[in-house]
Amino acid sequence: MLVSLFKKLGIKFSLNDPQWGRGSQDDNNRQNQNNGNNGKKPEEGPPDLDQLWRDFNQRLSRLFGKRGGGGSDNGDGFNRGDIKGAGIGAGVIAVIVAFLWLASGFFIVQEGQTAVVMTFGKYSHTTLPGFNWRWPYPVQSHEIVNVSQVRTAEIGYRSNAKNKQLKEALMLTDDENIIDIQFAVQYKLKNAAEWLFNNRDQDETVRQVAETAIREIVGRSKMDFVLYEGREKVALDVGQLMQQILDRYKSGVQITNVTMQGVQPPEQVQAAFDDAVKAGQDRERQKNEGQAYANDVIPKASGAASRLLEEAEAYRSRIVANAEGDAARFKQVLEEYQKAPAVTRDRMYLETMQQIFSNTTKVMVDAKSGNNLLYLPLDKLVQQSDSAAAAAKPAAAPAATTPTLPGTDPVYSTDVQRDSRNRDARDSRDREVR
Repeated sequence: MLVSLFKKLGIKFSLNDPQWGRGSQDDNNRQNQNNGNNGKKPEEGPPDLDQLWRDFNQRLSRLFGKRGGGGSDNGDGFNRGDIKGAGIGAGVIAVIVAFLWLASGFFIVQEGQTAVVMTFGKYSHTTLPGFNWRWPYPVQSHEIVNVSQVRTAEIGYRSNAKNKQLKEALMLTDDENIIDIQFAVQYKLKNAAEWLFNNRDQDETVRQVAETAIREIVGRSKMDFVLYEGREKVALDVGQLMQQILDRYKSGVQITNVTMQGVQPPEQVQAAFDDAVKAGQDRERQKNEGQAYANDVIPKASGAASRLLEEAEAYRSRIVANAEGDAARFKQVLEEYQKAPAVTRDRMYLETMQQIFSNTTKVMVDAKSGNNLLYLPLDKLVQQSDSAAAAAKPAAAPAATTPTLPGTDPVYSTDVQRDSRNRDARDSRDREVR
């Protein structure tokens, strides 16, 4: 705009004016008229500044509707109209320059950003997104800050996990072990003015705060806790501690996330640590196998012991009950025998013979007729022998499995006892009859 105005006023700068240093066109014409009679070429020399000033005033006057011939000459080559026109032109230029200076104070703030306005370098205020204005330089200046951008601070590595920074990554745990940690901190800005003015190197401040926080949290934890089950808790505690420190510093930072990229022992002892981990895993596996075996064997042993106890208790109860029954029956027989010895003896004899004959094979012989021919029922005998053998097999199995308590004599069946008792009674009866 200023260039076009200067062109309208006829002002040319040295780079664009081919006649610069050769005098004005009117001066050249005048010299040609004065020197036309003698045919001499005009001499070249420095520009006539007075003539340039008069030409400038005339053009200003023509621009504002006034001719250069108006006004009176004050006798020194300047007229008053030229001076007045020059003043008006200077005023217009000053207004245009002031307008341009004020217009330079407009600026645009994009969405998600904020502008911090400073007056002579001191914080003044912040602006919202949109079209804003401030006093132009050097009165006021502004700096646009992106508050919606998620920034990242990397601790222990740069760009990727392979590019380690051992000075940041190695730290000491509570049990005096060294571990290698790489993690990333994501944060946003919550106060642009605090971010710009309260700290000199903002990104480095966040990185140092993150390193301080992780060293404090790890220094209070065991190595196994940091390596395995406590990784998420360590990241959460680091984020909380960082936020507290940054709020104390008034850094204008809001921590959004702390991500653990890698937690491991140092590379120099990685092989030994892997061996120790494998040994621990083998120990846990063997413990689990032993516990599983114990869980399988102990219930079986407990069940077998309970079964034996119950069987012994049942055997004891049965033997005691049988003994008590036999004793009670013997007492009853004794009482009846004391009342009628002969009758009781005969009845006992008959019962015994009935029991014997019912369990044995009988052959009837007619001795009075004198017939020596005997009839033996072989089919009945074979059938009875087969049935007796079949009954003897299942009876033998319980007898073999019947437990014998330590310190006691083998117990025989009550039927055997009864047979022996009946045999003794029969013998005594035979003795009495004789």
